Amino acid sequence: MMEKLFNRNSISLRLFIIGFLIILLMIPSAMIAALVNERENRKKEAIAEVTSKWAQAQTVGGPVITIPYEENRKDDQGKIQSTIEYLQILPDMLEVKGDIKPQIRYRGIYKAILYNTVLDLQGSFSFHEAANLNLIPQKVRWNDAFISVYIPDMRGIKENIRLYWEDRHILFEPGIKKGNNFFNSGVSVKIPLRANDFNANYKFALKLNLNGSEEFNLLPLGRQTSAQLSSTWAQPSFDGAFLPEKRRITKQGFTANWKVLDLNRNFPQQWVGDINTGNIFPSKFGVKLISTVDEYTKTIRSVKYLIMFVGLTFLLFFLVEVFNKKRIHPIQYLLIGFALCIFYVLLLSLSEHLYFELAYGIASVSIIGLITYYVKNALDNKILVMTTAGSLVSLYGFLYVLLQNQDYALLLGSIGLFIILAAVMYLSRKVDWYKIELSSNQQEHPDQKM
Repeated sequence: MMEKLFNRNSISLRLFIIGFLIILLMIPSAMIAALVNERENRKKEAIAEVTSKWAQAQTVGGPVITIPYEENRKDDQGKIQSTIEYLQILPDMLEVKGDIKPQIRYRGIYKAILYNTVLDLQGSFSFHEAANLNLIPQKVRWNDAFISVYIPDMRGIKENIRLYWEDRHILFEPGIKKGNNFFNSGVSVKIPLRANDFNANYKFALKLNLNGSEEFNLLPLGRQTSAQLSSTWAQPSFDGAFLPEKRRITKQGFTANWKVLDLNRNFPQQWVGDINTGNIFPSKFGVKLISTVDEYTKTIRSVKYLIMFVGLTFLLFFLVEVFNKKRIHPIQYLLIGFALCIFYVLLLSLSEHLYFELAYGIASVSIIGLITYYVKNALDNKILVMTTAGSLVSLYGFLYVLLQNQDYALLLGSIGLFIILAAVMYLSRKVDWYKIELSSNQQEHPDQKM
């Protein structure tokens, strides 16, 4: 019984060998996935090197007014100690207009998306809510008040920043002064305030000329924050806590408008002391300047289908063995499996230099041609050769559809596999596998060999 089961012509043995070869080919599959990740990390390192000399992604926040406040407290011994707290005041109205000018810089074969933006910020401050904090006007150090603007990467500042405060022009200084504990980078400057006047209103304006890379965001610190961003970049990805109310995207670029109220976020307009910064920065919104073709993401997605490709291709040749009495040697299975693996290496290398669609076309045509030529010389049967070529064209076309339709990949994939399984079951519905094994074991014809 065992001799019959594992005779070299046995169907059971063939299935065992094919299954073993599929498992063996998981090794190059893992190596290819590692190669894709390595190339993607190299791309990130190259982009980081470029942006480190230009400026990282920027998030602009502010302006914010900070005023020292004297407060008397009892210590553990009951003695009254004078301490300094800080009153933080966010703008009533904040309007931002920005024009983002992108540019591409290359590091080897990799490209980094950089930009320069000129921002116009204007708005107003009012202090009337500070009266609800039960502050004593005489204990407020009005002469020590300062205003701050958050800029995470100071290397991106291209011009001096002037604050238009009422009827004065004040030049900002680098760094955030003591008292503003939620901005760790940016510019600040002392401002003149009318003493003991919680009913005062102040208007401001400032302009920022700022470099950055790939992403630009704003913090909605106004009671009402209105923002308008425009650019010549035609593939924006609007990101953050808020999507634009209006947007227009054309081949010439985009324009987007946001409107955010203080009720839309989880922090107040005015407070004394520290505040949880975990509530402030997650409220940012803005835009990412992305490239429409992410070759590494698509390649790693395609690698996930490698085992399916190998399995279906081996199934095709197994059916050739069953229906046409053609014996295919395990080495031939292995060579075809390696050819299928080489497809992904070709796709990866070509997509780094060409559009992904073109790279996919060249790689798939090359592998289909290679396997078809190999099968033609091995089988010497035009019908089998045409069947093999047609099957491979269908498989690679199916994979391309899956890669282009990420949202429907699971649906399309499950339907496709169901159709393939149904076709195999239909073609083999009348096969008596026991007789095939027995007849295969009885004799071996020399002309049945590949």
